[in-house]
Amino acid sequence: MDSIIFDLDGTLWNSLDVVVKAWNEALEESGAEGNLTKEDIRGVMGLQAHETREKLFPHLSDEQHRIYTEKASELESEYIRKQGGQLYEDLEHVLERLSQKYTLYIVSNCQEGYIESFYAYHKLDKYFRDFENPGRTGLSKGENIQLVMERNNVEKAVYVGDTAGDQKAAKSAGTPFVYAAYGFGEVDEYDYVIERFEDLLELFD
Repeated sequence: MDSIIFDLDGTLWNSLDVVVKAWNEALEESGAEGNLTKEDIRGVMGLQAHETREKLFPHLSDEQHRIYTEKASELESEYIRKQGGQLYEDLEHVLERLSQKYTLYIVSNCQEGYIESFYAYHKLDKYFRDFENPGRTGLSKGENIQLVMERNNVEKAVYVGDTAGDQKAAKSAGTPFVYAAYGFGEVDEYDYVIERFEDLLELFD
């Protein structure tokens, strides 16, 4: 193994406080009905945009959803750049240790600008060589994992994530899956499991 590819939400950090604030404000500003809770957001973490729409916004017209999505993305990135999210315990220490031995990447099902905002507030971009998301490529998570591996000449990697969607993406990309059991989802199939982020050091350091 030469590389570790990470999911973001529920794997590296918890941004629910910021996201629920941004999404509710965007609903209000776009004139759409609804008030979302943290549990609503938790239930769609890791899903692509069209899947999130099916679960949370089936009542919005295409135009309403377009306006809402643009506003939510704008506010989300703005708030994250200002206040960040909750990093999991010992995250930077673990990343620093792992980066001495492996090349690190992020592949997340988020909009363009989200990972950049994560980097901007928490100053963690120095540990990662590359990142990708469907907001830039329009591809599935599995395809984005493959894309990152191909353009960085990655031969063997593992994917670390917290949801069943992450497991499916890792399988489709042909990489072993590390289940972050402390995150948002429940997963039945995995190659490795970690109960805390620092458990990665026991597996791979």
